[in-house]
Amino acid sequence: MNKILVSIDGRSDEARDVVKLTLRRPDGDHLPGFTPGSHIDLFLPNGLTRQYSLVNDCRDPSRYEIAVSKAIASRGGSSCVHEQLRQGGLVEISAPRNNFALQPGHDTFQFIAGGIGITPILSMIRHCQSQGWKWNLLYLARTRAHAAFQDELLALGQERVRFHFDDEARALFDFSAPSFAVDPGVPIYCCGPTPVMNAVDRFSQGRPDNPAYFEWFSPPAEAVTRQPATDFKVKLQRSGQVYAVPESKSILEVLEENGYELSCSCREGMCRTCETTVLEGVPDHRDYVLSKGEREAGRTMMVCVSRARSEMLVLDL
Repeated sequence: MNKILVSIDGRSDEARDVVKLTLRRPDGDHLPGFTPGSHIDLFLPNGLTRQYSLVNDCRDPSRYEIAVSKAIASRGGSSCVHEQLRQGGLVEISAPRNNFALQPGHDTFQFIAGGIGITPILSMIRHCQSQGWKWNLLYLARTRAHAAFQDELLALGQERVRFHFDDEARALFDFSAPSFAVDPGVPIYCCGPTPVMNAVDRFSQGRPDNPAYFEWFSPPAEAVTRQPATDFKVKLQRSGQVYAVPESKSILEVLEENGYELSCSCREGMCRTCETTVLEGVPDHRDYVLSKGEREAGRTMMVCVSRARSEMLVLDL
């Protein structure tokens, strides 16, 4: 993966335990373009790689903006951002990727954000504004102090933004309440913690005219029981090597054990970094990023989590 060196041109506190970083090329050149909902990999000085959504207007190629919430049980990613990345410093990033793109064919959108899940949603709202599209936002947060970008959102359309703060309401948001409704045909885009995502998924399932699209923070609880993992083989087309993949290991792990260095990041099927072309065989998709159409086509797979329905997979490696 090609890495891009950027300087931290700005740093500000956007909410309680939420810091925004503005990233630019040190030489002032433009950064690669991106579309609303995109994210970048941030290669941290402690050796970890984390994905963060771009929040700024995609029409401005001079900078990227990300916002990072310090997780209560941080595994070293968000804490490193908060404690080590300072204005004026340098850091490496990837080019943008988009697993949460706005689907064509709509000019009206319902956005739902939970906490720091506002980050990909904010770039989508900015894009809707530039296109003259209609949108509404439901923004859920534990407290008012934890809700980032409140002033910016209200400036974009106060009548379109509805806030719900758990402490003030003394309850979680009730999606079955009559006060919340989505017009037929309007798609829902949601990002937030698992309880919010699950609640929105249930809401959408009862409304086939309101398809829902999600950006998950972490792998969701399975809605259905997966088939048990079984042994299979992978053949690497370029070298002709064949490797057995036992039920206890992923394709990625087997290849790494045999000296291959593949691009990877999350190892949970969440980021699309390890996406690999499938030349023959039937993948057993276990990721959270491929669309239904991409799964049915079976042309690529995430080798960090996905397996095989056929006895052999031939990969373009």
